[in-house]
Amino acid sequence: MAAGISVHAVDVASGRPGEGMKVEIHRLLPEGGRQAVAEGLLGADGALHHPVTTGVGVTVGVHEVLFHIGDFFAATQSPPPPFLELVPFRFRVFDASLHYHLPIKFTPWGFSLYRGA
Repeated sequence: MAAGISVHAVDVASGRPGEGMKVEIHRLLPEGGRQAVAEGLLGADGALHHPVTTGVGVTVGVHEVLFHIGDFFAATQSPPPPFLELVPFRFRVFDASLHYHLPIKFTPWGFSLYRGA
């Protein structure tokens, strides 16, 4: 697979992809602050379809993906209100020529993040 950052989200409690979930990817700057790399809504397959998946905007350094899980559940489920809100995934791009696949498996009550293949 080519260089880039890809994101995939699945609600394992319901067995459905995270379609419509907002995701943001930022590069954390050494002097503080952050630089936007990508933002969008996950598609019907639970993946982010953005040029960042082919390496556009990806540089060496610390990055963070923000999964807007609270908004996702608020829009797709009835009360009670969501337990999780914003889930961050901070990681280091140590070689910009590599691909970083970042799946999240989640439920209304918890999540698992890892670097996939």
